[in-house]
Amino acid sequence: MEKPALADHPINDTMKRRWSPRAFAPRPMPREDILTILEAARWAASSFNQQPWHFLVATRDEEERFAQLLECLVPGNQVWARNASLLILTVTKHTFDHNNSPNSCCVHDIGLTACQLVLQATELGYATHQMAGIEADKIRETYGVPEGFEPVTGIAVGYAGDPDTLPDDLREMELGARERRPFDEWVFADRWGQSAGF
Repeated sequence: MEKPALADHPINDTMKRRWSPRAFAPRPMPREDILTILEAARWAASSFNQQPWHFLVATRDEEERFAQLLECLVPGNQVWARNASLLILTVTKHTFDHNNSPNSCCVHDIGLTACQLVLQATELGYATHQMAGIEADKIRETYGVPEGFEPVTGIAVGYAGDPDTLPDDLREMELGARERRPFDEWVFADRWGQSAGF
């Protein structure tokens, strides 16, 4: 199923095609495609080139590892993410290596690396869904995440599936229209809340 963005202005075709389905077809991904999407994430920009991101990963053909990671998602996300081909938990480091000072951009940089990952996955024909619904304390305990590192999000990657496999409430969201706020609600000039006129 495809739901391309109805963009008001020209944008890259891969960006148009990227969206966040919950219906996945439970099939394994080729290793070379996983390496390609991880490589795309590796080359994201970051403050001071710190590259504060760390990923915890599991593929569906590694049953125990996959089940362990799936349990670190909130129950509502486990319902559909169990059919993904690849599950990822993103973790960021809060300080810079070169001086141990706080890195106020570390969560921003996780966003950049995740964006590159999902765009590369979309380019390869995969579906992706990023999620805030993770169990941070469980992740820390399960994986031994050290102090100074923070679990941030989960990412499901795989083959788009049939929306009819979803529970009714999720299917309704899956089939709903994609919407974005217009520029005048978030692109400001002169004062907060004053539209820049774009």
